Amino acid sequence: MPALSPHPLIRPVTYTRWLHLFIGAVVWGVWEFIDDEGLFAPFVLVGLVGLIPATRLAEGLQARLLLTGDGHRESASEIAAAPSASWADRGRTALWMEVRLALGLLTAYLTAALAGLSFALARAAGGTGPVAMGALPWSVPGGHWWYALLAPLPALALLAAAAGLGTLITAIARRLLGPSGAERLAALEERTELLLERNRIARELHDSIGHALTVAVVQAGAARAARNEEFTVRALTAIEETGRAALEDLERVLLVLRESGGPVPARPTLADTARLLESARASGATVDAEVSGPLSLVPGPVSREGYRIVQESLTNVLRHAGPVPTRVRITIAGGRLELEVANPLPGGRTGRGGGGLRGIRERAALLGGRATAGPEGGEWRVRVTLPLDIAKSA
Repeated sequence: MPALSPHPLIRPVTYTRWLHLFIGAVVWGVWEFIDDEGLFAPFVLVGLVGLIPATRLAEGLQARLLLTGDGHRESASEIAAAPSASWADRGRTALWMEVRLALGLLTAYLTAALAGLSFALARAAGGTGPVAMGALPWSVPGGHWWYALLAPLPALALLAAAAGLGTLITAIARRLLGPSGAERLAALEERTELLLERNRIARELHDSIGHALTVAVVQAGAARAARNEEFTVRALTAIEETGRAALEDLERVLLVLRESGGPVPARPTLADTARLLESARASGATVDAEVSGPLSLVPGPVSREGYRIVQESLTNVLRHAGPVPTRVRITIAGGRLELEVANPLPGGRTGRGGGGLRGIRERAALLGGRATAGPEGGEWRVRVTLPLDIAKSA
């Protein structure tokens, strides 16, 4: 059941909006002190100030603080806090300054008039002579006790007016100080980039931690079945090395998530593939690896994603087929990086799938390449082709 919204008169934001409206009338008060004849000069002045790019930043920050309140962060995002980037932004800011001044004057007048009326009615209830009604151009005769019953009514009307004007100026602020189309598009692109980065991090954690856990499970099972002290020592060493590499990957990911200012460990590349092969061999698998072409020609992003693809492919082999003979081919030729990982199909099974293969396809697609996986000639083969010129493929 949704929580009931508190009454406007007991919400703190009602009174911060009231303050915001009062601040808008300060310009008029200052101008009255300088020249009490130029009634429209303050409107011209604030309109010109609104054309200054920095004015939008100052007004946006003030509106976020006083008009939305701490409990309205979603509303705060609807009010931009950035300098004007175009003449359209400047025009909206200038109009906002005019409207703010007008509503500020109205708020100041109502506050003086209604507060003065409440005070005058209270005085008239106990007095004998006529009492002026504050800012209102009339007076009431004194000596009527029932004026005391009427005294609270103007004060209540003032509170209602302040709440209504506060709601009105907040709606106008969202309209005139709200983000432009270009700013909304930039915010959407930033959010999209953030989601893509989180998705990439999730894939890396899946590949790295999944590989480490798979190797640890296979090694522990093989050591228990072998009942050989030398093999057990090798298995524990492989588990230790794989776990240490996974911890390094985890530390790097956490540094990125925390936006730490410290140095972020480098991501592994195809040059580090040897440790993957040794890890698989230590699990009992026979790995036949072949690299054709210089790895130095592979750009960093392609090399890093290629490493993760090989890692996930070997993890799938150990997870689904166990320590079986595996063939790994890495070829750099014709402006492409070609990866192939093949192993015998276990027990006559014809296929396997899951998040790992989906991650491989996603990595390949992001770099403009393609990936296929499936049974072929009694083997399960993963083939991935990635273009080396990622600028043209993007």
